[in-house]
Amino acid sequence: MQNQYETLGDIIKNARMKADITVEKLAVKIGVTDRYIYRIENEGKKPSYDILYKLIRELSILPDQIFFPEKQIEDSEMGSLVRMMYNCDERSMQIIKATVRAALDSQPRE
Repeated sequence: MQNQYETLGDIIKNARMKADITVEKLAVKIGVTDRYIYRIENEGKKPSYDILYKLIRELSILPDQIFFPEKQIEDSEMGSLVRMMYNCDERSMQIIKATVRAALDSQPRE
């Protein structure tokens, strides 16, 4: 029986591309070589727990995508935004709040 779920490498590669980050930048952020990332994405290399944790956090991957691939997860833009905001510092959160307020204020009134 063929596995219909994405491989770990596919999940990481798709999340990296969605985050618009290069292999080289991701490698620097999590403290590994770019070759290591390539091996995970393309050769089925299984990362250590520490590296997997960093990848999940850095790429805002829902852990269920990796550990429970049989669950159909609707990855909405809203959910993706919320996960990215968990990585923001206080200054970044203030910028996000101000931007959202400005966007809401600029909407036409019904």
